[in-house]
Amino acid sequence: MLKIAIGSDHRGVKIKNRLVQNLTAAGFPVCDLGSHGESSVDYPDYAKAVAMQVGSGESDRGILICGTGIGMSIAANKFTGVRAASCYDEVMVEISRRHNDVNVLCLPGDMIGDRPIDDLVLMWLNTEFDGGRHAVRIKKISDIEKLDSRAASSSPVVQDPS
Repeated sequence: MLKIAIGSDHRGVKIKNRLVQNLTAAGFPVCDLGSHGESSVDYPDYAKAVAMQVGSGESDRGILICGTGIGMSIAANKFTGVRAASCYDEVMVEISRRHNDVNVLCLPGDMIGDRPIDDLVLMWLNTEFDGGRHAVRIKKISDIEKLDSRAASSSPVVQDPS
């Protein structure tokens, strides 16, 4: 069974708590990385915690919840091995897995409305990556990460293209 790391800021804490309970009841091992209250917190701290778990392989997948899911996605995608996407409906959830092998699902706590978020998460967890031509594209993304990490370790050189 997939091990799930989950985190949220203050705007997603209620949804996170419900997801932790429901995923645990469904048999998924869940690592709840906070936040644990409704006092204002900074979403990058929780994106970092979840992304580090997923990027290191400590957890198979991650779920992040903030107001829109966008900030969490931006922060989580800074980590090697993480492919995070903000999704809010069934089509985005399914395609994020089938075509992009997304391993961190970012949910919009303020915008999901009354839609069954538990069903979206289960769909995402149960959807397999299609591989094939999509695997070639994911490999290219990984290659970009490797280039970026090498560039970050050396001094930046900007060349005039003319």
